[in-house]
Parts: sequence; structure tokens; C-alpha cells
Amino acid sequence: MADQKKNIELFFEKELLSPYNYFLQIKGKQLRFKIIFAFNHWLQLPTEKLRDLVDIINMLYASSLMCDDIQDGSNIRGVSPAAHCIYGVPLTINASIQALLLVLQRASNLSSEACKVIIEEYLEAIRGQGIEIYWRDNFICPTEEQFRKMLERKSCRFLMLIVRFIQLFSENKTDYTKLIVILGTYLQIHDDYCNLNHQKGLEGWPESEDEKAFIETRFCEDITEGKFTLPIIHAMKTPYGEQILNILRQRTRDVDLKHYCVSLLEKAGSLQYTRDALTELNREARDEITRLGGNSKLEAILDQFLEW
Repeated sequence: MADQKKNIELFFEKELLSPYNYFLQIKGKQLRFKIIFAFNHWLQLPTEKLRDLVDIINMLYASSLMCDDIQDGSNIRGVSPAAHCIYGVPLTINASIQALLLVLQRASNLSSEACKVIIEEYLEAIRGQGIEIYWRDNFICPTEEQFRKMLERKSCRFLMLIVRFIQLFSENKTDYTKLIVILGTYLQIHDDYCNLNHQKGLEGWPESEDEKAFIETRFCEDITEGKFTLPIIHAMKTPYGEQILNILRQRTRDVDLKHYCVSLLEKAGSLQYTRDALTELNREARDEITRLGGNSKLEAILDQFLEW
């Protein structure tokens, strides 16, 4: 009986979680997790304990991104096929849900508060994702204020989840909300900008030997997706807005047309507007880090962002 139970568990882990295990092999810059290790300058958890907690959150993050690829119609993750292209949409969704429930199971073994934090913050992040999908699929261009409010949910709350989760096991109970909102907003706008105009800055950018394949497969994916990002939203208020909107509506995969769309965004001043917004967010983040007592590791990460 014990052997039969063990075989069933191995089946769950190997076969049913195949899309998840495959996903974990795909490498990226993992900037969010570098930020978390930088936060440990303040939280002061033992390295081994921190890694155990980050491993739980990494499972949640991978589960989320597997679904993201399906929702975005993206067939590529890094330079590799997305998990659902290998294992199919049904099994990938199933593995994603299974991974999420395993996260909650592991968190519940730590404390009831750990589960509560994950549910509260992840629910808000999912709602933010839903708002963005709703805008995209109904072709509704939000205002910049609405866009930033959405980011506070989609991008910032996942970062908040990680910090709150780890902070449960730290004696440091400082409120880092303001810094997390700045960093979460910065991460997403930076990634959106790089998708259009500086692909090497993308969080999913691979090792140097895979760069050519990455560029060929993922050039300006956000235009193909029809996604409303800060440069697009800004451009809608310019004379170039109508052309850009028409290109976006086509969900084009034509590289020349996407190059033309980027050129329109440059002429509209929308790329410069986004660069200025990123510069301001970088400054705000540094000011808040200083107010919190300084953190050389976080400042070093912010230095890396300036390479765009």
C-alpha cells in the first residue's frame, strides 16, 4: 500500500507537473527575486531560510507566468517554446493550478498567517491582471492614472506579497509599501519600454548565445498582443495616435509594421515620455531607500536599470 501511494505521488510530481518542471528550466534575469534578496539587507533572515521561502514564492510566480503565456497568446518564453506549446493548454492550466495549491499547502504548514498573506496579495494581483486583459480584449485605452492604478495591483501586489510573506519570519516589521509600489511600477514600465525599444533590458532576456533567436521570436510582442502600455497610452493624445491604434488593433506579427509603429511612438514623443517617467521613478526609489536607512544592494539593482 505504501509503495502504491509513493508511486501515485511520483506520478503527480513527474507527469502532471511536467509543464511546471519544464518552465523552471527556462532562465531569465529574475529581477524580482534579486530585489527580494536585496531586501534581506533590512530583513536579516538567514540565507538558508530566505532561500526556502523564496522557493515557495518562485513556485507561485512560475504558476502565474504559465497562465500569463496562455492569456497573452505568447508561444515563446525566453527563447524556448512556452509550456502550453509543449504540453498543451489543458495540462498546463492543470499544472498551474496544482502548483498554486501546493504553494498554499506549503504556506499553511508554516503558519495560517502565511496563507492569508498569499491569498490577499495574489487575489489583488490577479484582479490587476484581469483589468489589463479586459482593456486589451475590449480594445479600451485607459488613462495614465487608470493604468498606474492597475499596475499597483498587477505588478506591485505580487512584489508586496513576497515582502510581506518573508517579513512574517523577520523581526523587522517596517512598512515598505511606498518603496514596493515605486519598484513594482518601475519594473513593469521598464519591461514595457524595453519590449518596444531596448530588448536587452527585458526581464526574460536570455544568455548571450541565445540573443539572436530571442530578437527574432519576441520582437515587440506587446504590439502583437495589442497591449496598452504607457508609451501607447501617451501616444493616443498625439496626431500619431490613430495610426498606432490601427496597428495595435491588427495584432500584427509583421516585423516591418512593428518597426514602423515604434518609429511613430518615437515621433509622438511617447518613448521619451516613458524614459522621463522611468528616470523619475528611479529617483523616487532612491529617495525612499535613503529614507529607510540605505540599501547598497537595491541601489546597485537600480543602477542596472539605467543601462536602457
